[in-house]
Amino acid sequence: MASTRPIGDHLRTWRQRRRMSQLDLALEAEVSQKHLSFVESGRSAPSRDMVLRLAERLSVPLREQNLMLLSAGYAPSYPERSLEDPALKTAREVVEMILKGHEPYPALAIDRHWRMVAANAAVAPLLAGVTESSLLRPPVNVLRLSLHPGGLAPAIVNLAEWREHLLHRLREQVAATGDPVLIRLLNELSGFPAPEPGPPAAESRDYAGLAVPLRIRSPAGTLSFISCTTVFGTPLDVTLSELALETFFPADPETAAALRAA
Repeated sequence: MASTRPIGDHLRTWRQRRRMSQLDLALEAEVSQKHLSFVESGRSAPSRDMVLRLAERLSVPLREQNLMLLSAGYAPSYPERSLEDPALKTAREVVEMILKGHEPYPALAIDRHWRMVAANAAVAPLLAGVTESSLLRPPVNVLRLSLHPGGLAPAIVNLAEWREHLLHRLREQVAATGDPVLIRLLNELSGFPAPEPGPPAAESRDYAGLAVPLRIRSPAGTLSFISCTTVFGTPLDVTLSELALETFFPADPETAAALRAA
């Protein structure tokens, strides 16, 4: 996919998104501010190495780095392959091993738009109460599934707290990427009914501000989880760079015991 925007526009957009001045970026990238100004204005054409160096200093995602290279007249640096591609066999096996190894606790893999790519066997029982069947048709968006009135929302005991936590994460992602799909998703989810915050549950625990628990009703009783996000450390593929594993750990001994028994 070719980019119709000039490279200078891309650089300026990402620099402003990162709240960096031209001087700040020039110092970070070890180039002259004058040259950077000429690149942004279109008076100078950057080399391939220069595009990648500036993109790295701006923490530009790999997908957008490819677009920047295209806009500057260069071929993309990073491949984008399906997880089913033979070249990603090892990565796919790692994902499956983590998800399977996390049982009996829930774990799932999501893409950059919060669409579920894979899940372990512990996830399905938590979805038994979902009444809106369309939410479960692939591609399943886990944020929409969590906050939709026909999804998990009615079963989430601390819905107000959990809703704000998810929207905060999504706002941060929008601010970091400017992704129009995420912007539309944020607008949609923000329009879902927002419950009034209730008093803390008598059995709630203090996590010292380190985590927001998910407390959800299930046939096994109320289950409490703390989530952890895992990403590939040094991905050189667009798909892997956008993949995240969401693993849920029991937040109390009762939840651990209930899931082991199930």
